[in-house]
Amino acid sequence: MSTQASSIEELVQQLAARLTEKGWMLATAESCTGGMIAAACTDLAGSSQWFERGFVTYSNEAKTEMLGVPAELIAKHGAVSEEVVRAMAEGAMRHSRAQVSIAVTGVAGPSGGSAEKPVGTVWVGWSTADTSHAQRLALHGSRQKIREVTTCLALQDLARRLMPGQ
Repeated sequence: MSTQASSIEELVQQLAARLTEKGWMLATAESCTGGMIAAACTDLAGSSQWFERGFVTYSNEAKTEMLGVPAELIAKHGAVSEEVVRAMAEGAMRHSRAQVSIAVTGVAGPSGGSAEKPVGTVWVGWSTADTSHAQRLALHGSRQKIREVTTCLALQDLARRLMPGQ
C-alpha cells in the first residue's frame, strides 16, 4: 500500500470518528475528483453510519440538475469558482439528509486551464446548516496527482473543521 493510500485511509478514519461523535452524515459533491472522495469514504467498513451520499457532477448540466446550481452562476463565474463550489456544497445539503457536505471543482489537466484558472486550480467547499466555507488551491503535478491531493486536502480540512471547538 502506498503512503498516499494509507494517508487517505487515516484521514477518512479521523473524519469518520468526528462525524460519528457528532451523529452527522456526510454528502459529497464532486467534479474534478470524479467520486474519489466518496470512494475513499466508502472504502472504510461501517461508513454507512456516517456517509449519506455522493454526487458526481462533472458537467455543468449535472451541477444544475443534481445540485440546483444556477446555470447563470456558472455562466457568470465559471464552473471552477468560489461561487459555484459554495453552491455545490449547499446543493448537496439540500438534496440529501446530511448535516455536512464537501464539494470540489477544478482543472485537473493536463489541458483545460487558462491564464486566469491554470491547470491545478481547485476550489473546495464545505457546508453545514449554519455555515459554508470555500478555499482555493493551486496544485501542481499530473492529473492523477492533482485529484489525489485534492481528495487528501478536502478530507483533512473537513476533519479539522469538525474538531471540537472549531
